[in-house]
Amino acid sequence: MTIDLRSDTVTRPTAAMRAAMAAAEVGDDVFGDDPTVNALQARVAAELGKEAALFMPTGTQSNLCALMSHCQRGDEYLVGQMAHTYRWEAGGAAVLGSIQPQPLAQAADGTMALADIEAAIKPDDAHFAVTRLLALENTWGGQVLPPAYVQAATALAHGRGLATHLDGARLFNAAVASGVAAAELARPFDSVSICFSKGLGAPAGSALAGSRDFIARAHRIRKMLGGGLRQAGVLAAAALYALDHHVERLAEDHAHARRLAEGLAGLPGVTVLPPQSNIVFVDLDPARAAGVVERLRARGLLCTGLYRLRLVTHLDVGAADIAAALTILRETL
Repeated sequence: MTIDLRSDTVTRPTAAMRAAMAAAEVGDDVFGDDPTVNALQARVAAELGKEAALFMPTGTQSNLCALMSHCQRGDEYLVGQMAHTYRWEAGGAAVLGSIQPQPLAQAADGTMALADIEAAIKPDDAHFAVTRLLALENTWGGQVLPPAYVQAATALAHGRGLATHLDGARLFNAAVASGVAAAELARPFDSVSICFSKGLGAPAGSALAGSRDFIARAHRIRKMLGGGLRQAGVLAAAALYALDHHVERLAEDHAHARRLAEGLAGLPGVTVLPPQSNIVFVDLDPARAAGVVERLRARGLLCTGLYRLRLVTHLDVGAADIAAALTILRETL
């Protein structure tokens, strides 16, 4: 038996989700004729409190469409040094959008100092790129961005004429963990990207939400980037099923993450960061870290990391898996 804690992207669609996909009514979404995609887009817009939404094949493309819709060639966006849109999306904003990222240092909770944001906004001078956008991420490393910080950061950005974008790949994890509705978490942002293929367990798909004019721009850019799909309703049906059945159950993943963290606490040479949602980080002394991922794999436990292990709970991991994983981790570490 293999226990896969590498990411919540490894989930497989449930039998009921597969049945919903097989039964999906479809059309040609490039023509706007797929009724299931249209229903999903309306549902996402309502869930996030925005005027419109657009189905996307991937979260990376969703974020890129957002950045390219907010910014023109030569513009700039402010972003965290370790943010997904900057570090983990192959530099797409710069390579494909000619948008300059201005990365800023992040604190342990994912926040960037308001003073740093203020200082990074360029003056109106021909020497500088035009600062157009502030991009935040929630959850960040499994942590929920502090609501007061979000309000302050977005108010600062808007007060200086910047737009705001939220990479909310795990926004529903943030909502369940904080007890705050997704629409309220999304409210301060001009655009929001969410992902269906992480904790929600769909096989693929994301969505971008914002104003109608913004989504019209994003629709054109999605086509440019090759994201126009035809009978995409089979994927939209999985996303709709996930919204109906897999949001509240994220609390189970969070409970499993807490169980992992509690079970590893106190081991010599091991420091566990208390999880807020479904991601557990485990820091190891160098003497214990050598080859640890490979040794865990040999015991049937998959994870990522080197000196810091990353363990992610998800739909395909149950209580018995967590107990077995703890046995393997304790014996190996």
